[in-house]
Amino acid sequence: MRICLRRREFITGLGGAAAWALAARAQPVLPVIGFLNSASPGPYAPNLAAFRNGLSGFGFTEGRNVAIEYRWAEGRYDRLPDMADDLVRRRVAVIAAGGDRAALAAKAATTMIPVVFTMGIDPVGAGIVPSLSRPGGNLTGITILNSELTPKRLELLHELMPAVSTVALLINPRGPNDETAKDVQSAAESLRLRLHVLRASNATEIDTAFATLSQIGAGAIAIDPDAFFKQRCRSAGRK
Repeated sequence: MRICLRRREFITGLGGAAAWALAARAQPVLPVIGFLNSASPGPYAPNLAAFRNGLSGFGFTEGRNVAIEYRWAEGRYDRLPDMADDLVRRRVAVIAAGGDRAALAAKAATTMIPVVFTMGIDPVGAGIVPSLSRPGGNLTGITILNSELTPKRLELLHELMPAVSTVALLINPRGPNDETAKDVQSAAESLRLRLHVLRASNATEIDTAFATLSQIGAGAIAIDPDAFFKQRCRSAGRK
């Protein structure tokens, strides 16, 4: 089959294609933020809204003058390294790392892309930055020192329930705060409390841990503020 095209039609079509190509090239390329988080989008919704509000305060609106690539580990910390590597391959302008393990994964993935983290452990002790006052490198952020506060929570629990002599501590063995148990044990000994450390990294293990409370005679339980536990608590609170 032979197809013939008249000269005027060809030039008109060529001009239209050229105009489309120029228009496509003229579209601004938005800077991309890589959002790497240990939690799930549903339970993390209030924090995500705060993140977007923070961007808005600096004149950035998602979809208008900035794009965001979301990566949610949903409590599965083993997924974070691959997610961080993927964001690096996409050449995002900056990585916003939410959670201790997310910050560690971002640090391992790049030494060039700026990383802004939020975490609950000591970033110096975790090897994220060399100094709080001079973080250096490509990482900076904030920490609320959750692991250091957990022994203080035990003290508060004791003040509220002085008759309780046996308490439990629930931690995630796959999380970054597993060392917290040592500090809490020291605090329990100083308060003359018997401490039982329970470990859970999935829903079944959480159920088992709570079922154990009556067996060990625990009158109260302290829960380490791990991202996995946070999202479970938020999900339960909405039911």
